[in-house]
Amino acid sequence: MSKYMIKTNKDRCISCKACEVHCKLKNRVPVGAKLGLLVSMGPVSRAGSPAYLNQFLPCFQCEKPWCVAACPTGAMSRREEDGIVFVEQDLCVGCKACIMACPWEIPQFNEQSGTVIKCDFCRDRLDEGKKPACVTACTSHALDFLQPNVDSAGVRRAYALEKFLNL
Repeated sequence: MSKYMIKTNKDRCISCKACEVHCKLKNRVPVGAKLGLLVSMGPVSRAGSPAYLNQFLPCFQCEKPWCVAACPTGAMSRREEDGIVFVEQDLCVGCKACIMACPWEIPQFNEQSGTVIKCDFCRDRLDEGKKPACVTACTSHALDFLQPNVDSAGVRRAYALEKFLNL
């Protein structure tokens, strides 16, 4: 399992897509590709009012990533220290084997460079002690960057307060 995850607070998300925009800007993602995707469903009735249900979907940073196993050049790699899966651009030949291997089609083809790109939780920012661009840019603070094994007590406490005590 990856050391990190991005959690969406569905009650806070307002579908503004600032997460997608800042991800694209920071990573210079071309038109047509997205490294993280905000999925909206609805409108649905929520407490008698119309609302949208939103979920931000970055790469899941799989423990045994199929994209890494499928890559014939070794361009797709997984960092041992934190489980982040990334593309070494200099080694990628654009064969798209990783895209076909990923059940969620997370890796994206960059038409401009002829290589594959994917979410790596902005590993350059993480290495500097910062959070991913999508989390930092979230205008409603609906995205949270967590370490599941470290933050699980806090996540459970927040869920209990929200769901059971209506706070």
